[in-house]
Amino acid sequence: MVATDVGIELSADVIACSTALPLKPAAVTLTGKHIKLVPIDLQRDNEALFAVSNGSPAELGARRIDSYDSDALIWRYMSAGPFPTSCKLAAFLFAQERAENGLCFCVFDLASDRQIGVVNYLNNFPAHLKIELGNIWYSPLVQGTKANLEATYLLLQHAFDLGYRRVEWKCDSLNVRSRKAALRMGFKFEGIQESHFIIKGRNRDTAWFRILDSEWPQVQQLLLSLLDEAK
Repeated sequence: MVATDVGIELSADVIACSTALPLKPAAVTLTGKHIKLVPIDLQRDNEALFAVSNGSPAELGARRIDSYDSDALIWRYMSAGPFPTSCKLAAFLFAQERAENGLCFCVFDLASDRQIGVVNYLNNFPAHLKIELGNIWYSPLVQGTKANLEATYLLLQHAFDLGYRRVEWKCDSLNVRSRKAALRMGFKFEGIQESHFIIKGRNRDTAWFRILDSEWPQVQQLLLSLLDEAK
């Protein structure tokens, strides 16, 4: 890279990458030690996802949850939900599956091969080599486990391996859990964008976070360390 009076001139390899990546990320399965990310298939996944996210009692191996408030534990800061029927959830997921600049994954627990949540690449701008992780949610059955940590690691690793320079994370500024998770996983806070959205009839100020390719080696080691020590 060469600095000029109009900014840093990027290498030919970087420019080539920015013209080669597709607008819709290529479908891929990403597998870790505890979970795998598989491009969503609503016929396969929707009923199973509804069953572990609608507030009803559920089990996963030795883990069990009684009836719970799905709004408080999953949907409060999402753009939609809770969903009274599986058809309503399917409509929400269908839009993510069909997004022209995103890729929706179903998260599977490896030990049981059961669906436990959803993550997305979204707002993909290959021309600028930036992409976002978002529309992320998990059943309370796996909240507090390694699921989100490993899913985030797999998504980051794949994005930077493809040549992206910037991976973004944003959330409602009131979503303390999401903000703490982003910081714990090595994302840097960039600020609050006020009056960014109207969600469910309420104002949303958005907290922005990011990781740059130059920061990835250090963040990668952090995440691997957290995965080793997480319960």
